[in-house]
Amino acid sequence: MKKNYFLLFAALFGVLAVSLGAFGAHGLEKLVDTKMLQRFHTGVEYQFYHALALGLTGLLWQTKPSAWYRRAAWAFIVGILIFSGSLYAYVLTGIPRFGMITPIGGLSLIVAWACLAWGTWTAEHW
Repeated sequence: MKKNYFLLFAALFGVLAVSLGAFGAHGLEKLVDTKMLQRFHTGVEYQFYHALALGLTGLLWQTKPSAWYRRAAWAFIVGILIFSGSLYAYVLTGIPRFGMITPIGGLSLIVAWACLAWGTWTAEHW
């Protein structure tokens, strides 16, 4: 059996989401205002939800390899990195330009869900 890097990414994103969530809850509130803290928590929430979705997609891809599942997994990875990553960068640096690329990550997450849906709809095991 080949290595499933999608599951590895999902696990790493999960570890990072829990760690960043703890940082946001126990240290960041002293450094930033409430609005920035909410942005940070939005990044953590989206990262965690989509890490779980990536894990599911990785399991589906492992069970029934499909180009659509592979596309979905990569779109989840890119989406998490850009969406959550840009929010973290914005909050930690205060540079608003980071927030300008957040919607690109959101679009990637939408594409990921659409690829997952299409891959599941067109799968032979239905």
